[in-house]
Amino acid sequence: MDKLKVGVLGATGMVGQNFLRLLANHPWFEVVYLAASPGSAGKKYADAVAGRWHMHGDIPPQFRNITVEDASQVEKATGKCSLVFSAVEMDKTAILALELEYASQGFAVVSNNSAHRNTEDVPVMIPEINHDHLNIIPEQRKRHGWTTGLLAVKPNCSIQSYMIPLFALMKAGYTIDKMIVTTLQALSGASSPGPAAIDLVDNTLPYISGEEEKSEVEPRKIFGKIQGGKIVLDDSIKISAHCNRVPVTDGHTACCSVQFAGKKPSAEEIIDIWRNFTALPQELKLPSAPVPVMDYRDEIDRPQPWKDRDAGNGMAITVGRLRKCNVFDYRFIGLHHNTVRGAAGGAILTAELLKAKGFAG
Repeated sequence: MDKLKVGVLGATGMVGQNFLRLLANHPWFEVVYLAASPGSAGKKYADAVAGRWHMHGDIPPQFRNITVEDASQVEKATGKCSLVFSAVEMDKTAILALELEYASQGFAVVSNNSAHRNTEDVPVMIPEINHDHLNIIPEQRKRHGWTTGLLAVKPNCSIQSYMIPLFALMKAGYTIDKMIVTTLQALSGASSPGPAAIDLVDNTLPYISGEEEKSEVEPRKIFGKIQGGKIVLDDSIKISAHCNRVPVTDGHTACCSVQFAGKKPSAEEIIDIWRNFTALPQELKLPSAPVPVMDYRDEIDRPQPWKDRDAGNGMAITVGRLRKCNVFDYRFIGLHHNTVRGAAGGAILTAELLKAKGFAG
């Protein structure tokens, strides 16, 4: 298979660095184009990130001498690649315009940013859940007059640890009525430099700007349906979220209480559903698709970020502590690697699905 040539916008930031780490030896994609802010433009990548390479291990050698371009100069990417991963750190309005400009110039844009998550014809992708939302792309292209361009985004980095467990139960025929979730979100979710150490040593922060709103609204779009050329939100599930920043490097934890409408599964049925859940990415054997999708741990003290965040190369969801809830029906804990499944890795899985389904390539 000839590798698809791809670029990374915002390549010098934390998420951009994770893209490069995960794409260094990818069997389907070859990174040939790097872009960032004007301050990094014109520099070799190794020089642009000197003193602020935050990944474990060295910069992959094939990227060190690539000249970084200005991400705002879309024409610089023309003819070099056909798909770009967007991790630019800019004003939201500027991101909205820039990603549309790349798509209008024929690029498949897979974004880590939140700017287009509320755009009606842009799918917010967790590929195991809403792979069918890629069917909005022909409508998206028709509306904008694009031929090969497209725009897809990944959701907030905190919701994967409970969205996939919930969907597995829904797919098995059970209806989720409401949920209360408390997230314990790692420092890396705040990008670099993140909160000051003095604010998080011997402390937690009970407020993360915009996180609770995203955690409550984005699931409704992911569970939604395509109608009339747009994705209509699913209003059947009600979510109340508390989002906290905690002194953990990587790994977002979610403590969830769930109530069903109608019939209720037994705890044994739920665990069996989770352990046996599979979806289209696994059926297509996409390179980044974890097998199994979820790892249910029987230990009373799991999951833990330090022990479980790297499950499935950071793409699997670890679930544990399923038990009866005194207020709702059940409670459980989910965990995932927020900068892999919740960010760069999740976007790469979406790009793999786009290629496999013929939308990019």
